[in-house]
Amino acid sequence: MDIFNVLTLVGGLSLFLFGMNIMGQALERRAGGGLRALLGKFTTNRIAGLLTGLGITAAIQSSSATTVMVVGFVNSGLMTLKQAINVIMGANIGTTVTAWLLSLAGIDSGNVFVRLLKPSSLTPALALAGIIFYMFGKSERRKDTGMILLGFATLMTGMETMSGAVSGLREVQGFQELFLLFQNPILGVAAGTFLTAVLQSSSASVGILQALAVTGQISFGAAIPVIMGQNIGTCVTAMLSSLGANKNAKRAALVHLSFNVIGTAVWLTVFSLVRGIFRPAFLEAPASLFGIAVAHSVFNILCTLLMLPLSGLLERLVIRLVPDAGQPEEQPELDERLLNTPPVALERCRGVAADMAREAVRALKEGMSFLWERSPELAASVRRREEKTDYYEDILGTYLVKLSTRQISREDNAEAAKLLKIIGDFERISDHAVNLLEAAEEMEGKELLFTASASSELKTLCSAVEEILGISLEAFLSDDPEAVAQVEPLEQVIDQLKEQMRTRHILRMQQGLCSIDAGFVWADLLTDLERTADHCSNIAGCVADMARHNLNLHESLRNIREDSEAFQRQFQAYGEKYSLARMRSE
Repeated sequence: MDIFNVLTLVGGLSLFLFGMNIMGQALERRAGGGLRALLGKFTTNRIAGLLTGLGITAAIQSSSATTVMVVGFVNSGLMTLKQAINVIMGANIGTTVTAWLLSLAGIDSGNVFVRLLKPSSLTPALALAGIIFYMFGKSERRKDTGMILLGFATLMTGMETMSGAVSGLREVQGFQELFLLFQNPILGVAAGTFLTAVLQSSSASVGILQALAVTGQISFGAAIPVIMGQNIGTCVTAMLSSLGANKNAKRAALVHLSFNVIGTAVWLTVFSLVRGIFRPAFLEAPASLFGIAVAHSVFNILCTLLMLPLSGLLERLVIRLVPDAGQPEEQPELDERLLNTPPVALERCRGVAADMAREAVRALKEGMSFLWERSPELAASVRRREEKTDYYEDILGTYLVKLSTRQISREDNAEAAKLLKIIGDFERISDHAVNLLEAAEEMEGKELLFTASASSELKTLCSAVEEILGISLEAFLSDDPEAVAQVEPLEQVIDQLKEQMRTRHILRMQQGLCSIDAGFVWADLLTDLERTADHCSNIAGCVADMARHNLNLHESLRNIREDSEAFQRQFQAYGEKYSLARMRSE
């Protein structure tokens, strides 16, 4: 093997790793909706968690990425440690899919249809299809499909190049002696661990082992310990990702390491006993690409069968290794690790935005309640919720901007833009809650009072605002574009109420029934409540925009108003419900 073979080997390895990387990224984007759907299954049961980990890893072709994702979930409080254990076990099985794909290179048959499955026959067709999808596809989904095909074609080309570069090693005596060393199971495990730790991908290291297998110098007896070691080496990525995380995230990473170390120790012992006592002939036979894929899958399935019933013991073990320090840790709401999986990061942003929305709406409702029920506890709650809403807007805004710089689909990018717009409206709603609180405190401090009719009118307006808050919040939480048809007519009724109440209060001041100072507070209250309704209209309009795949808020609201019959019918119903004359007669 000369320098040119070495250069060819390095080039093939580079193509292999590059193809695996771009294929994995495109698969993540293409399966974004599926990943979000799988998230809902984390909390069901042990088998569902295992299948979820298997499914995600098979989709994105990387157990390391799945495990890092799980560490991020645990660090964010999105998943418990018990749930994480099952997902990690499933990820170990899911990662074996890559080896099966690579084993296609070992197909050897005279049948024309079987030969078409060989990479040398299939790769050019995949590359052609991929470049057509990528260059001429109109949608992001088509382009991602093209990237998946191109990534797979590049990966297989790299595999073929590596196999060709090392084929001459079958005649090199030193290479034969090197793999004779791996007949020692401990050395084989160490070699597999080291190679995978460097590459940070068990799929990549299995691919390299399969490429070397074409020399015919690697026996199953040498390959199986290397495969076992690869499972340990892949834990390096998760362990690195847990640095700086909370205790439960560190425990999740340690679960991955413990699972693989214990599984390897048990089955390596069984392997050594079987080899020493029975000396099965197949262990001396040259390993094939297909045989390595089978060994990889069988080993990971056996590890899962061994450890799945012991998941509770595994949980107690890592808790003992990483004990609590007394005070419970503050869970960060968003985790930087999730940015590596944009669809999941976006789903987490939606969850945090939902928490923010609830806090803002509760703050406004409590602010309205404080107008009549003035207590220090209620005032403190309003201010606390407003501060929390400000915090949410800060971390969400920063995180969403970072997420938008990643390679994400057009739909996910639009969703991120929608969230950025909506969180601003919810933050302003919480500000208006504090404004209501301060207005009530000013009245109390100056001993100002509204007349009975003014108080009745204010309660009417507050009831209308409370209803529009509820509709807008539900529209956002359930992503219901139809809610805007209810919000916009009610917002118009609230605008009219504000003007009527302003006029009525001027008349009261002219009649000497209300003071000038009370009039100033009254104007402030009306403004805050009316602007709250405006923000609710913005929120519902933004939800409707996303349903129509545009972000033109004014167009959506205009379309609602132009539907004159439905709009007028709803407008009239709300007008009658919140009529000042009706409220006064009651």
